[in-house]
Amino acid sequence: MRLHVVSDVHLRLDALTQAGDGADALVCLGDLLLFVDYADPSQGIFPDLFGVEQTRAFVDLRTAQRFDEARQLSRDLWTGLGRQPQDVVRDAVRSQYEQVFAALPVPAYVTFGNVDLPDLADGLPRPGHVLLDGATTEIGGLRFGFVGGGLRTRYRTPNELSDEAFAAKVAAVGAVDVLCCHVPPALPEVTYDVVARRFERGSTAVLDLVRRTSPWLLLHGHVHQPLVARTRVGRTESVNVGHFRATGLPFVLDLQDAPLR
Repeated sequence: MRLHVVSDVHLRLDALTQAGDGADALVCLGDLLLFVDYADPSQGIFPDLFGVEQTRAFVDLRTAQRFDEARQLSRDLWTGLGRQPQDVVRDAVRSQYEQVFAALPVPAYVTFGNVDLPDLADGLPRPGHVLLDGATTEIGGLRFGFVGGGLRTRYRTPNELSDEAFAAKVAAVGAVDVLCCHVPPALPEVTYDVVARRFERGSTAVLDLVRRTSPWLLLHGHVHQPLVARTRVGRTESVNVGHFRATGLPFVLDLQDAPLR
């Protein structure tokens, strides 16, 4: 059985429609929405609302880690818009999710990332789309576990959880053959982004589970340009499946390569 795995889709609809071609199923590790594209400030919900120049200013402030100024700029822009932010965001997010689930191949196993708003996707997945978070399922005779969302950071993305809440989902998954998470384990080589030149937050709970249970694979995304894409944690291979918005290419996983247990 052959799976294609994607993460950090960020509304890359053209490639998403073809991401399952040649595979028995698609696995998606989250970040379906696009609020701001740092590489192209004309793309996303933010520029649709406030224009490219204001988006570029917002991106520059966040890139410089001037978060208080970035938040003040955002507040000023929302005030000038004259509509309730929650209503505007809900409509824009709902529209993006409609497009994503229409493009997402079937069958697909999906968890959400740190920029997602899972509640606003309610009712949009099609038959054959299986949403999993803090849960397990069998694919091709192997046990897969899924842990979505991110950990709290200065960036305050929508789907960040406390360490305790995230660890509870990891514990609920337990021992599996393949562990699928949005965020990586807390290892410096897989959490450092060489383009953004900063460390993203990795999960100590995920790392502890891998060390204790030794799954065959740990698949994750979140870090768009990691220092290393693959490493080993004991007997487990940890793989960043790639920044799908940038590459449009899935990671290919052949389940016949799984070791006998």
